[in-house]
Amino acid sequence: MLAAIISDIHNNEVNLQKVLAYCKDNDIKTIVCCGDLASDETLDFLNDNFSGTIHYAFGNMDNDQLRDSFSPARGEMSQRDRGEGAKKYKNTLLYKDFGEAEIENKRIAFVHFPEIARKIAETEKYDFVFYGHTHKPWEETIGKCKMLNPGNVAGEIYPPTFATWDAVNDKFNLIRIHELK
Repeated sequence: MLAAIISDIHNNEVNLQKVLAYCKDNDIKTIVCCGDLASDETLDFLNDNFSGTIHYAFGNMDNDQLRDSFSPARGEMSQRDRGEGAKKYKNTLLYKDFGEAEIENKRIAFVHFPEIARKIAETEKYDFVFYGHTHKPWEETIGKCKMLNPGNVAGEIYPPTFATWDAVNDKFNLIRIHELK
């Protein structure tokens, strides 16, 4: 099973569309987003153009309207907790601080900030921790946990990139968005 790991879109729908086309062409059914879509319009765009499961942890540049629309009592907002949002974003799970999931019997966590990602990795509760914020693709191992930053979809500071993860054999690929058609 392939999953896409994305971060720091910053409302760049042109590059996001290229990511989503890649997902469609490669039968990717899960996206993990490590924050900074930036607006509810970009979340609308993502949901309108991707029918698989989306895990989304908020970042520091997500606007107040996006955050206020989904202010859960807990860190995770499940399908039943989302109320009206569940109808609009039926395939998206939103996480206030950080998210966690199990994919192909692997425990993953995802967050926007690298400092928090490191602390989560140090708990040794997860096989993989994904994060964003720096816009720079990065990979490192802490204990038995692999941390990965997919770079940024926006193309700010560094060229636009995202990662794919083959969850069956744990292989990651960095995809350069400008090389996509």
